[in-house]
This record gives sequence, C-alpha cells and structure tokens, in this order.
Amino acid sequence: MRISRVFVLVLLATGATALAEVDRDSFPDNLRAMEWREVGPYRGGRSAAVAGIPADRETYYFGSTGGGVWKTQNGGQSWGNVSDGYFGGSIGAVAVSEWDPNVVYVGGGEKTVRGNVSPGDGMWKSTDAGDTWARIGLEDSQHISRIRIHPKDPDIVYAAVMGHLFGANEERGVYRSKDGGASWQRVLFVGDEVGAVDLAMDPSNARILYASFWRVLRTPFGLESGGEGSGLWKSVDGGDSWIELTGNEGMPAGPIGISGIAVSPSNNKNVYAIIEAENGGVFRSADGGKTWNRTNEERNLRQRAWYYSRIYADPADEESVYVLNVRFHHSKDGGKTFSEIDTPHGDNHDLWIDPGDSLRMIQSNDGGANVSYDRGATWSAQDNQPTAQFYRVSTDNDFPYRLLGGQQDNSSVRIRSRSALGSSIGVRDWEPTAGGESGHIVAKPDNPDIVIGGSYGGYLRMVDHSSGRVRAIDVWPDNPMGWGAAELKNRFQWNFPIAFSVHDANVLYAAANVLFRSLDMGQTWEQISPDLTRDDKSRMGASGGPITKDNTSVEYYGTIFALAESHHETDVIWAGSDDGRVHLTRNGGTTWNDVTPSGLPEWAQINSIEIHPFEPGGAYLAATRYKSDDFRPYLYRTSDWGITWKKITSGIPKDEFTRALRTAPDREGLLFAGTERGIYYSSDDGDNWKTLQLNLPVVPITDLAIKEQDLIAATQGRGYWILDDLSVLEQTSAAIEDRAAHLYTPRPTYRLTAGSRNDEPQNAGMNPHVGVVFHYALASEPAEDAEISLQVFEARGGDPIWTWTRKPR
Repeated sequence: MRISRVFVLVLLATGATALAEVDRDSFPDNLRAMEWREVGPYRGGRSAAVAGIPADRETYYFGSTGGGVWKTQNGGQSWGNVSDGYFGGSIGAVAVSEWDPNVVYVGGGEKTVRGNVSPGDGMWKSTDAGDTWARIGLEDSQHISRIRIHPKDPDIVYAAVMGHLFGANEERGVYRSKDGGASWQRVLFVGDEVGAVDLAMDPSNARILYASFWRVLRTPFGLESGGEGSGLWKSVDGGDSWIELTGNEGMPAGPIGISGIAVSPSNNKNVYAIIEAENGGVFRSADGGKTWNRTNEERNLRQRAWYYSRIYADPADEESVYVLNVRFHHSKDGGKTFSEIDTPHGDNHDLWIDPGDSLRMIQSNDGGANVSYDRGATWSAQDNQPTAQFYRVSTDNDFPYRLLGGQQDNSSVRIRSRSALGSSIGVRDWEPTAGGESGHIVAKPDNPDIVIGGSYGGYLRMVDHSSGRVRAIDVWPDNPMGWGAAELKNRFQWNFPIAFSVHDANVLYAAANVLFRSLDMGQTWEQISPDLTRDDKSRMGASGGPITKDNTSVEYYGTIFALAESHHETDVIWAGSDDGRVHLTRNGGTTWNDVTPSGLPEWAQINSIEIHPFEPGGAYLAATRYKSDDFRPYLYRTSDWGITWKKITSGIPKDEFTRALRTAPDREGLLFAGTERGIYYSSDDGDNWKTLQLNLPVVPITDLAIKEQDLIAATQGRGYWILDDLSVLEQTSAAIEDRAAHLYTPRPTYRLTAGSRNDEPQNAGMNPHVGVVFHYALASEPAEDAEISLQVFEARGGDPIWTWTRKPR
C-alpha cells in the first residue's frame, strides 16, 4: 500500500525556516499537515451549566451551549477546554462530587431551548478531574438539564432528562445510577412529551429529592411551554417512589409550565420554587412541600419563563434566595422582595454557591461564566472564553480580509482573519458592526468599510466605518414584536438573508417571505417575487403558550431562508424557504419556477444554496429537518437548473444534520459540508464524503465560506475557525499519488510589514504562518537518518536563492 506524507515548510520573511509535521493517523496522509486555527473573537457565548468544588476555591467548570466543557484553576482568570478529544457541542449539566472532586459528571444538551438549540449526546464521566472522559449512557436523552451526586458516594448519581425537544421519546424523566453510570434506572417517568427539567437533593438527607417536570415542545414554527404532566414531585427514599406536589395547598392552578426548585441547606423543611403559571411566581414551603405560599408574583422574575426559571437557596441563610432571569435577583426576606445584582452579561441561567462560604459562587449567563468571591460585588471576566455562537459568516475584500457575522446573545462583529501586528488576533482586531445578534452581515464588495447588517424583526442597518455614520434602511419599517407571523405584511425571519449582487456592488437583496431588491443601497426597495413559501397559515400562529406567549420572530415561519445569485449570468437567483421550497428565476424576478427536489422530505429548512463554480445551471443545497425531530443530513446537487436533483450524503453519519455546503472556486468537484458535529469534504462532487475535522473541536458548524483559498467555519459555540491554504486538496490527483515525491504549487504569498505589540493579549486568536508555505508529499516514509532538501529558484533561473536541509519530524 502506497504511503503519502505531507509536510509544511514555512519560509519566513526574515529568512528563518520552520519544518513541522502534524501526525494524525486517523486522517488521509495528504491532510495530516493541515491544521485549523482559532480566530475568535474571545468573548463568551451562552452557558447554562456551572459547578464548583467546596474544598478548592480556585477550580470551577462550566458547560457551553455549543462549545463543550471548560475548566479554570485560577478563579476564572483563564479557562481551558477539557472535553476536546472526547466530546463537545451543547452541554446542559455539570456536577462535581463533593466526596471526590476528581469525579465529574456531564450531561449533554442545554435546557435553554432557543430556536437554535442543539442536542447533546448523553452522559459523560471523568475520574481524573477532566483529563479524560468516558461515555456512560443515556445516548438518546438529547437534553440533560440537571445532575445531582450523593454527597458521600460518587457512584450514586441522578440525572434530570428532558428528552427530545422536537418530538416524543421514551428516554426522559429522572434516572438513577448506583454504579457510577455503568447502568441506569429510570425512577420517575410522566410521559413521552414531558421531561425532568430540575432536580434538587436535600443537603441534610440525600434520600430526599425534588423533581420538576415540564411539558415543552418545539416545532419549526412554534414553542409550547406547559400543559399536562408539568409539575413538582418528591421522593423520600432515594428515588424508589415519588409523590406529586403540584396539587398541594397553595400551589397555582393549572396549566403549569416550567418550574425550578431548591431546598435550603440551613433548614431542609424550607423549599423554594419558581413556577410558570397564570398565577405563578416564587413559592415557599415551610413543611417540605406539603403546603405552599406565593411570596412574589413580579413579572421580572418570571418573564420568558421557558428560558430561565431557576431558583437557588443560600447555604447559610434560609431567608436568602436567588432567582435567575434577565437580571440576577436576590432576596433577603424569604422571597418577598428582590434586589438586583449586576453581572457581566444579562440573561442568567445557572448558579453554584459554595456550601461553606455563601459569598463564593460561579454564575452563568448569555455571555459565559463568571466567578465571584463577594456575592456578586465583583466578577471574573468573560473575554477569556472563546465560546461565541455565530449563525453565519461572510468576508469582505479588505487585506487582510475580515470575517463578519452576528453573535447570538451579543452584537454583530467584524474580525481580521490575521493581525497586522503581533502573533495573535486580539481585541484590537475586531469591532462591532452593522446589524445584531441574529443577522446576516455583508460588506460592500467595492468598499469594505460599508457594512449592511440585519437582525430580528426585519431590522436592517448600514454602517460606514470610515465615517461612523449609521443609517436605517429597513425594507418595511415596522416593529413586529408580539405579533404572530400570519398577521404581518412581510414575514422576516430571525435570521433573514441579506446579499449584495455579485454583478453590481450597489444592488442589495433582502428576503422575507418575498424577495426585495434595492438598486440604491437601501434607500428604496422593490418586491421582485411573489410569496416563495408554502404560505401555510396554520403554521403561522402566535408562538408560546399555553401560558406565556413569545413572539420575537424566532418562530416566524414560511420565510425565505437561503439566497444565492449566480455569478455566471445576471438575473439568475435561487431562493430556498424554511418550509421546504426551492425557487429559481432566470429573468431577475419577473417569473419564478418551483424547482424543489422531489426527494426532499416535506417541511425541510433550506439552510444554504451554493452556485456551481463552473456550470451555469448547477447548484447545491443543504437542508435540515432537526426541528421536526429528524437529524439526518440532506445535501442535494443539480446540473440542469433544478429540473433534477441528486441526494449526496454518502459518508456523512446519519445523525449529523447539515447546515452548509460550499464549493472550492478553483477545483471542480471539491465540496465542503458543515454538520452538527464537524466538517466533511468531497473530491467527487458530493458522491462520497470524508471527514475534514483534523484538530477542529466537535462543535455545530452553522456556515462555511471560502476566501483566498482559506476555508472558514462559523460555529455554534467556538467562534470562527480557518483552515489556511486549500492547495493540497485542490491539487491532489491520482497522478500525484504515483510519484515518489511531489511539491504542491504554493498559493500567492504577500510580504507584510513586520510589527509587534508590547502588550500582546493573553486571550486571542491565532495568526497564520508568516511567509511562504510549501506542501510536499513523499511516496513512502523516509529513513530515520534521511534528510530532506528543498531549493527555491527565481522564475528566471539561476542559482537557488534559498536552500534548506532538514530531517523530517
């Protein structure tokens, strides 16, 4: 069998050299020297799970809602990922054993069930404080919201399993393991649409447990929070038997939604709950749940209940209780009145308090995790957590080029693909730009300082970074918040497409359920399509309920979700909808044809459309149906203007749904796909796919872009990453495989002005190699004492201008 190795030789501008080999036996030989680099930005994304250690004031963990598990050993001054190499993605619960802090349990799948929520992959356990991990079951749980460990036996562990969000399943409820996760027993089950969302263990008696159950269902067009099966339960025998508390004296009348529960460590008869109901609020029981009294009904404690509804009892004071919502609320009088504690970011989700020192805590929110030693008077920073969630990525035409996108729970951003000064991409290399957290962000092709950005509600802004000028260019200047989709004149999705024309830099497109075009940079708009969706009004009602409505455009349905203009011909536009329709116009919108693939399952969301780089009638699409509880990949290609399509998913695992497909502009048939867990490539136009994960962490890939032979990935939980220089993939062929040695043609390289920073940031993305990168392949492994020589000549001939001789590493 022929062996092919690839090494990277970097020619530095100063004349120094570096020869490096990356050994990854699980990848094809010709890819082993390639490596993804993290770009950033270094600012935290949403976290819904935190944990600390009573006997260690400096060590904490948090789970990112897309970026795996992180650990600090210096009180939050710096964080490192401890799940990479084992698992990643969405984390719903983290717990550390008080008896043996080397034992850490993690549950996959966040409880904060936003429209972009990702499922987890069961339970994981570490017995060496996060150095290594083992998977320990509950693989079909998808969302685990709380883990409780017996305080004196780390082998006894309980998990609150929410189950599937987009459909019914059996693996949900309260589970117990008595053998450290080797086996699991379901000890409380309410129904296949009702999951356990919170779990409290009595600190004074570990056999006493309280569980909160929640009926929650997400669809592509709605969210239901509450209904039959939601409520509170109690066990006094370690989970062997349970009694329901929901109908007890003082409890609110149904329907009940989500609820959170906590037991006071200083008085175990004192139990707190926050309950979503028409007459909901904060409730307190003084007799272990037999009777209840509502202590507070303020809306700011229970607004948007499905996203929050967590309550925590102070270990030292039974009258002290915390409620997490948009703000971080604290009561000193048993929940009657609350004051606010400032946190580094809003939208608060989890809290751990040191049982021996109630001033020490770790808290998480939409900006990450932060540690306090003084009950929130001061907090650790969040700009040391590269866990940003991006919906999309685009690039500008500056040099070096920038990446642009909207970061969920934060602002839009544009960030350099490399820094001009220093060795890293720091905070001075990125800045906020047009648009908001959910939007497509695009730069004007002929002026990178002019950026157009969208956000929810049809919000559309133009920013001129050279002057600081900001202008509203909304297509339809209306605020749709609070309205159902069917009541709107134009349905703009949370993540509606925006694009500049590839033929005219002054022409701009924006998509609702119809397509709009502006010929004057957004000063005026014209509609150039009919409704390009199914226009099914039965799927456009108000979202939320049956208790709390939630109309923020996340669930607006029947909208255009993907858009692509052909670079081959003017007036050719492809559009895909979130309800499974694909349309094509070849005359600038005068007429449209429905070219939906006949094999595409109904109600698929068309997430991206890509134009074939060489064939005018060729196109590709990536679709998802995970919001219909279908996690299979859907990729298609056409070469005849959409008359026929072929499904192209061979080699991609059946449970990795696909959001993006992009084509290499210089190599026909070279494709890249982003899935829920990583990246794949195909060199035969999609007929077969292979992993391109390399050193990229396991993380949802939301979008891909290619710029100057770089592959760029937008992730949901780890920011932006770049795979520099696709030369090897673009040039690999059967003829190269037959050669004893081959030097790949290097891509164009530019000499940059050298510079440095005296205050290089600690938390920063990686710059690419400086200088010319040479890739070469050898037919077989060289001998241990062999040396490799490389000479560089000027094109006009003559003696070599550089020569290197190195032993391969």
